Amino acid sequence: MAKICKYGFDDTMIINKRDLYGIGFTQNLLSGRWKYFILWFIKDEPKRFSDIKRFLSGISQGSLTKQLKELESDGLVHREVYPEVPPRVEYSLTEMGQEILPILKLMESYGKKHGEQAEDYL
Repeated sequence: MAKICKYGFDDTMIINKRDLYGIGFTQNLLSGRWKYFILWFIKDEPKRFSDIKRFLSGISQGSLTKQLKELESDGLVHREVYPEVPPRVEYSLTEMGQEILPILKLMESYGKKHGEQAEDYL
């Protein structure tokens, strides 16, 4: 199994297991209960914090803030602050964020195809 330390992957994993490293790296970028949904929601146009919060009605303000900060720090989301009163902040996908959309599209297709079957096992 991949050995992941607190700060990322050990050197052996990065050098000798490039395929698993790629999967693990992507998994780490998307880890978090709401990140997939945030990325999917802002894929077409920039959205304000309140729009995202309204869309994800089950998320707390603190959790949403944390997830957005992580997505921004990982380079998937751009945060634009407009110098207005009150300040307006919008979130959009970066180029790196756009590149992850095909993965989310595959997840959507897979879920549509197999989701109802999986419910039989629950």
